[in-house]
Amino acid sequence: MSPDSTATGDSPFRSERTARDEAPQFVLPLVVRMEKAAPPARTDALETAARAVLVMLSDERSLGDGVWAQAVREWQDARIRKVVRRARGAEWRRAEGLDGITVTGKSAEVRVFPPVPLDGWPKDLARLQVSGTDLDDPEAPAEADTSQPVLWLNPELDMSAGKAMAQAGHGAQLAWWELSDEERAAWRDAGFPLAVRTAERGRWAELTSGGLPLVRDAGFTEIAPGSCTVVADHPALR
Repeated sequence: MSPDSTATGDSPFRSERTARDEAPQFVLPLVVRMEKAAPPARTDALETAARAVLVMLSDERSLGDGVWAQAVREWQDARIRKVVRRARGAEWRRAEGLDGITVTGKSAEVRVFPPVPLDGWPKDLARLQVSGTDLDDPEAPAEADTSQPVLWLNPELDMSAGKAMAQAGHGAQLAWWELSDEERAAWRDAGFPLAVRTAERGRWAELTSGGLPLVRDAGFTEIAPGSCTVVADHPALR
């Protein structure tokens, strides 16, 4: 894909109908742990979700003849949908019992599962809530280290935490697709360091016109079709 992969007719995020809509549709499920007494910080949840997507994409089970590889290929051949649900207590324990990977941040736990058909969610995931996944940062996040990958959010959009987690995952995935095998291996071996930050309003136009991977949302939920949500600023892609 090109750096602005959403500008091409084959984009998995394009709002107009494309050939991707004719393929069977899959979704990548992510579940964030939301215990009442200790909810995760918003920024950490976004960063952990983005890393979870990268962990899934790079896992040996998702590659070659791995047990998840066919589902991952079919998902990536259609629309790239990600849905974030929330769980706590027994719900979280049931989710942990399903085939997947749990990625842990400073305060967040996100479990990512191999793609499933859009209308074929496992019952223990289908019953989990999507709406109401909102989180706060107890304190303002530190300034991003731009020597590491940064996923910049559109300062003009108001997204729930669940929506923003999915968008951060989209941005991480676009960056992953653009990297060489050597660059991917280096990022993976370093533990997928990254930051998610909201761009300054004055810099957003510069970020979106700089040739970096850019997510344009298809508009299925919350925001208007074609909205630019995330710029994936990986040092190797500048």
